[in-house]
Amino acid sequence: MLINTNYIARVMKRAEVLAISLVLILLSVVPVGAFDFSDWDGLIKKHVSLKKVDGVMINAVNYKNLKNDGEFEKLVSRLNSVREDSLKTRDEKLAFWINTYNILAAKMVADRFPIKSIKDAGSFFSSVWKKSAGHVAGKERTLNEIEHEILRKMDEPRIHVAIVCASVSCPDLRLEAFKADSLNEQLNDQMKRFLQSSEKGMRIDKKDNRVYLSSIFKWFKGDFESRGGVLKFVSKFVSPEVAKELADSRIDVSYLDYNWNVNG
Repeated sequence: MLINTNYIARVMKRAEVLAISLVLILLSVVPVGAFDFSDWDGLIKKHVSLKKVDGVMINAVNYKNLKNDGEFEKLVSRLNSVREDSLKTRDEKLAFWINTYNILAAKMVADRFPIKSIKDAGSFFSSVWKKSAGHVAGKERTLNEIEHEILRKMDEPRIHVAIVCASVSCPDLRLEAFKADSLNEQLNDQMKRFLQSSEKGMRIDKKDNRVYLSSIFKWFKGDFESRGGVLKFVSKFVSPEVAKELADSRIDVSYLDYNWNVNG
């Protein structure tokens, strides 16, 4: 029996091309639930460190180095290839969008660095929050959309100490990426750490029986109402002694000034 080697070669070549095409298609549509933030974790550890900025000790971002790091550019690009409908659990959704917000907020500053404030990335006619921050899951996204249309609608008040708007008075950028399987512990820890900061989280004046809270708790007061209000909610993340003071019906609430200077 004669064997047509040319025919066999053509068939094998077509099969090879088909296999390669299939692999490329699969690689171009990465399930969000499987999105790996280990590169973000590494970038944080490389470019974020303790530093005093405007008199406040914070986890400061070296935006100059981040801007020039090719791994950051690759990470931002990868965000566009995910499939949003692949997120299955609430914690997967929360972890993904918290990390994404922090990445795009950092990008907003890094792309324009040096700037004094993230607000300088916007204008009088178009605030930074409504400007395109990047492409995620095939769509152009703004920080406003991620925060208000996605994260806040998930009814998790602790997001407000996890998303970082690249400013001194924001909660510190966590020194690791958020992960679905440890999200609850991470969010609890974020809240505790933020409230321990007397410069930007919470400060109690016992003499005047007054508590000074971050303005974040004023802006998003409504997000805590279903949990009994801000004071009752934050009481779960402080010492018993402080919780007792917060429970005093005579205590007055004031809010700390917000420093919008870049956290770097």
